[in-house]
Amino acid sequence: MGKNKVNIVMADDDVEDIELIEEAILNIEPAATLHKFHNGHSAIEYLHSAPDDDLPCLIILDYNMPELKGSEVLSFMKSKKRYDTIPKVVLSTSNAYMHQHECMNNGASAYIVKPDNMKELNGLAKKLLMYCNGTA
Repeated sequence: MGKNKVNIVMADDDVEDIELIEEAILNIEPAATLHKFHNGHSAIEYLHSAPDDDLPCLIILDYNMPELKGSEVLSFMKSKKRYDTIPKVVLSTSNAYMHQHECMNNGASAYIVKPDNMKELNGLAKKLLMYCNGTA
């Protein structure tokens, strides 16, 4: 991955999805740190308290979460300049155009339907890590 610290925030209410994505990322980049949250509100609290020099290189959000869905988290971050340069990727089981459009309008760098097999999951992990080294 290079010299930059790989620090990722991930919010998803599905524990299994978090574990699978974390495992796939760590298989490629063992030094990566994933800060995992089960709802958007907790992720926002973490980001709000993080020092500017320790903000993540990537934020991964599930679309449909309790308390705040992914698009609402994006909307909040869009109003705060400090998050402008951080890539934000929404992962969802939904491929509904309305959800994709809502997330992209609120500042998502990408909206990706969650993979359903390990080969696709490993490809997704590579793509996500590309955001951290600026090659996505």
